[in-house]
Amino acid sequence: MGDGDVAHGDAPERDILAAVDGYDAINAATNSTNRMGGAMAEADNYLLGRNDAEVARLTRQIVTLASDSETQLDRIGIAQGENVVDLGCGPGGALHLLAGRVGRTGHVLGIDRSDHFVELARRFVAAQGLPQVEVRAGDAYNTGLPRASFDGVHMRLLLVNVPEPARIVREAVALVRPGGWVAGFEADYLPHCCDPPLPAWTRLLEAYSAYARMQGIDLSAGRHMHRLFREAGVTDIVVDAVVHVFPPDHERRMAPRNLIVTARDRLVDAGLMTRADLERDIAALEAHLARPDVQVNSNMFFRLTGRVAPS
Repeated sequence: MGDGDVAHGDAPERDILAAVDGYDAINAATNSTNRMGGAMAEADNYLLGRNDAEVARLTRQIVTLASDSETQLDRIGIAQGENVVDLGCGPGGALHLLAGRVGRTGHVLGIDRSDHFVELARRFVAAQGLPQVEVRAGDAYNTGLPRASFDGVHMRLLLVNVPEPARIVREAVALVRPGGWVAGFEADYLPHCCDPPLPAWTRLLEAYSAYARMQGIDLSAGRHMHRLFREAGVTDIVVDAVVHVFPPDHERRMAPRNLIVTARDRLVDAGLMTRADLERDIAALEAHLARPDVQVNSNMFFRLTGRVAPS
């Protein structure tokens, strides 16, 4: 295995964590640059925005969602030397996992609309020593990439955060050669809960769901994803789903709290909660999730794989 290869994308977790932890300084520097004139020319319709809290949440997902993504990618059978594209790669996402499968002779192209996220992703893959990965700014609705030119396309937690997901699916499928593969990993927020239940979490989730609806965003995109890909002409579709129950002290127990913290200003600005009520409910949720006698489970993740029909 040559330099830049990762066996099935599994760089040692400590190395990945080091790269993620190093985002603090990188994020501050690149965010400052963006505020001074590097902002995108077009409006950004990403549900959670690009603030520091969202950068922190997404960079932790590089590690916390890796195992679930590995299982999905195993099902595809990606070959060394393949040319693949990852839409909505964020500040790193699954780029290292895809790179490990295509190897040094392959190529992974990460696309994200945010210049800030693109810079973070470039630094992440550089820290991982992955020269086979390229990251570009681009629009997942209209990438401008050559049609039918990739062996496969991947997206993770993209459709659940943007309006008009069917447009992105059609664009993604159009990029893949006949017989190539597609992979979608999307959430459904319905099962995201804790037991005993907490009225504060119910209020926060209702406000978050209302905000998503105001933006035309479907928080149940995961369960509908199969239909979007079928309508786009994908065949041999296989879908599974996974829900996690997190033990005490597991970092992902705080995922509901972190989600709301990321969106807090947007919920207040939209008039869905007052600042005082929001902060009170966040504090109550944080205390509840920290209790060892509370069962906390994730949202449901739907994992789809399929093939673009031969011509």
